[in-house]
Amino acid sequence: MRSGIWISTLFAAEEIPSAIVTFVALLMFLQIGASVPLSSTLAALLFMPCILKSFLRTWVRRAGHFRHMLLLTEGLVSVSLLALAFAFSQGIWYVFGALMLISFLVAWHELTARMYYERMLYPHQQKYYTNLKIASAQLAVILTYGVMIILVGNLEVFFRQIRHSWSMGCYITAGIFMLFTLLHMLTLRNPQIGNQSRRYSMGASVRAEVHVIERMREQPCWWVYVVCMFMMLVPQSLMFYARVHYLFDKAANGGLECTIQEIGFAQGTVGVIAFTLGLTIGRSLMQWIPTEKLFWPLTLVLGLSPVVYLFMTVDEPATLGALCIATFHAQLMFGLGICICRVPLSMISGERYRNCANLFSVPLVALCMLLPMMASGWLVSWLGYHQFFMLNTLAAPVCWAVIFLLRKSQRIKCY
Repeated sequence: MRSGIWISTLFAAEEIPSAIVTFVALLMFLQIGASVPLSSTLAALLFMPCILKSFLRTWVRRAGHFRHMLLLTEGLVSVSLLALAFAFSQGIWYVFGALMLISFLVAWHELTARMYYERMLYPHQQKYYTNLKIASAQLAVILTYGVMIILVGNLEVFFRQIRHSWSMGCYITAGIFMLFTLLHMLTLRNPQIGNQSRRYSMGASVRAEVHVIERMREQPCWWVYVVCMFMMLVPQSLMFYARVHYLFDKAANGGLECTIQEIGFAQGTVGVIAFTLGLTIGRSLMQWIPTEKLFWPLTLVLGLSPVVYLFMTVDEPATLGALCIATFHAQLMFGLGICICRVPLSMISGERYRNCANLFSVPLVALCMLLPMMASGWLVSWLGYHQFFMLNTLAAPVCWAVIFLLRKSQRIKCY
C-alpha cells in the first residue's frame, strides 16, 4: 500500500510539467501571437531534451543519491514554472526559453524517477504497478492538459488579459507541484544502492551512450527497424499539432474556432481518457495474442486517426458533444495503435525501455516524430486544413507499403 502511494505521486508529478511542454505549450504559443508554422516548430523543439537525455543516463545512474536528485529536480521544476509565469509578460522567446528549461528538467526527472523505481522494487514486483503508473500519469495529464486549460480560459473571461491568465495558471500549477515536492520529502526513502563511481563525468556518460548506440548498430538490419518505426509514426506525427491548430484556428482560415475551454475538454479530458483506454486495450491484446498476429492490425489502426479529422473538415461538428465523440474515436485509435511501436523499439534496444509507461518519453520515438511535427505547421499554412488532412490520410497507405516492402526485401520480422 505504501509503495502504491509514492509510485502514484511520483509518476503523476513527472507528467504535470511533461504535459505542459508536450501538449499545453502549443496553445501558449498560439495565444501569445505565434503563427501556425512558428508555434509548431517551437513546440516540436521542446522534444529535443527528451531525444538527448539518453546521453545523461550513465551519469545519473553512477551519481546515485536518487532521492536527493528527485527532490532537487522537483524543486527546480517549481522554480521554472514560476519563471514561466513571469515570462508571459516578457514575450514569446522568454516563454520558449522557460519551457525549454522545464523540458530539460523533465528529462532529468524522468531518468532519476525510473532509476529510483527500479531500485526500490524487484523486477517481479514492478509488473504489479504498471497499470498504476499509467493511470497516475494519465490522470496528471488530464488535470494539466484538460483542467489547467479550462481554468486559464475562465481566467481569460474574468481578467480579459490572455498573458495574465496564463501567468495565473502557471502560478497555480507551480503551487500544486510544490505540494508534490513536499509530499515526496516526507514519503520517499533512500534506496539501498552502492554507487559505482562518484566521479563519473558527463563526458564519460556521453561516451558510454555512444558505445551503446554503436552496439545497437551492430544488430542485423537495425536501420530497417528504425525506418519501420518512423513510418508507423508519420501519420500521427503530422496530426499531433495540426489537430489543435484545426480546433483553435479561426473559421475564416478553415478552423473550428473553438475556445480553449472546449479544446481542454475535448482534447485534454475526453481525448486523454480515450487514449488511455486504447493504450490499456492494446497492452492487454499484446499479452493475450501473439504479436505476429497483431502487428498489421494495430499498425493499420495507428494510421487511421487522420481520417476522423478529414471527415470533420467535410462535415464540421455542430456541438461540443459531436466534437468530443470525434476526438474520442481518433485518440482511441492512437492509443490502441501506438502499443505496437514497442515491437521495433524492442528489436533495436532490447529491454532498455521495458518499464517506460509513456512512449513519448523514449528518445527514439521522439526523434522519429520530430521532423513531421515541425513540418506540419508549414504544410497546414500552405495547403489548408482539408487538403492537409487529405495528405495526412493518404500518407498512411504509403507508409504501410514502405514497411511491407522493407520487411519483405530484408526478410525480417517486426516481432
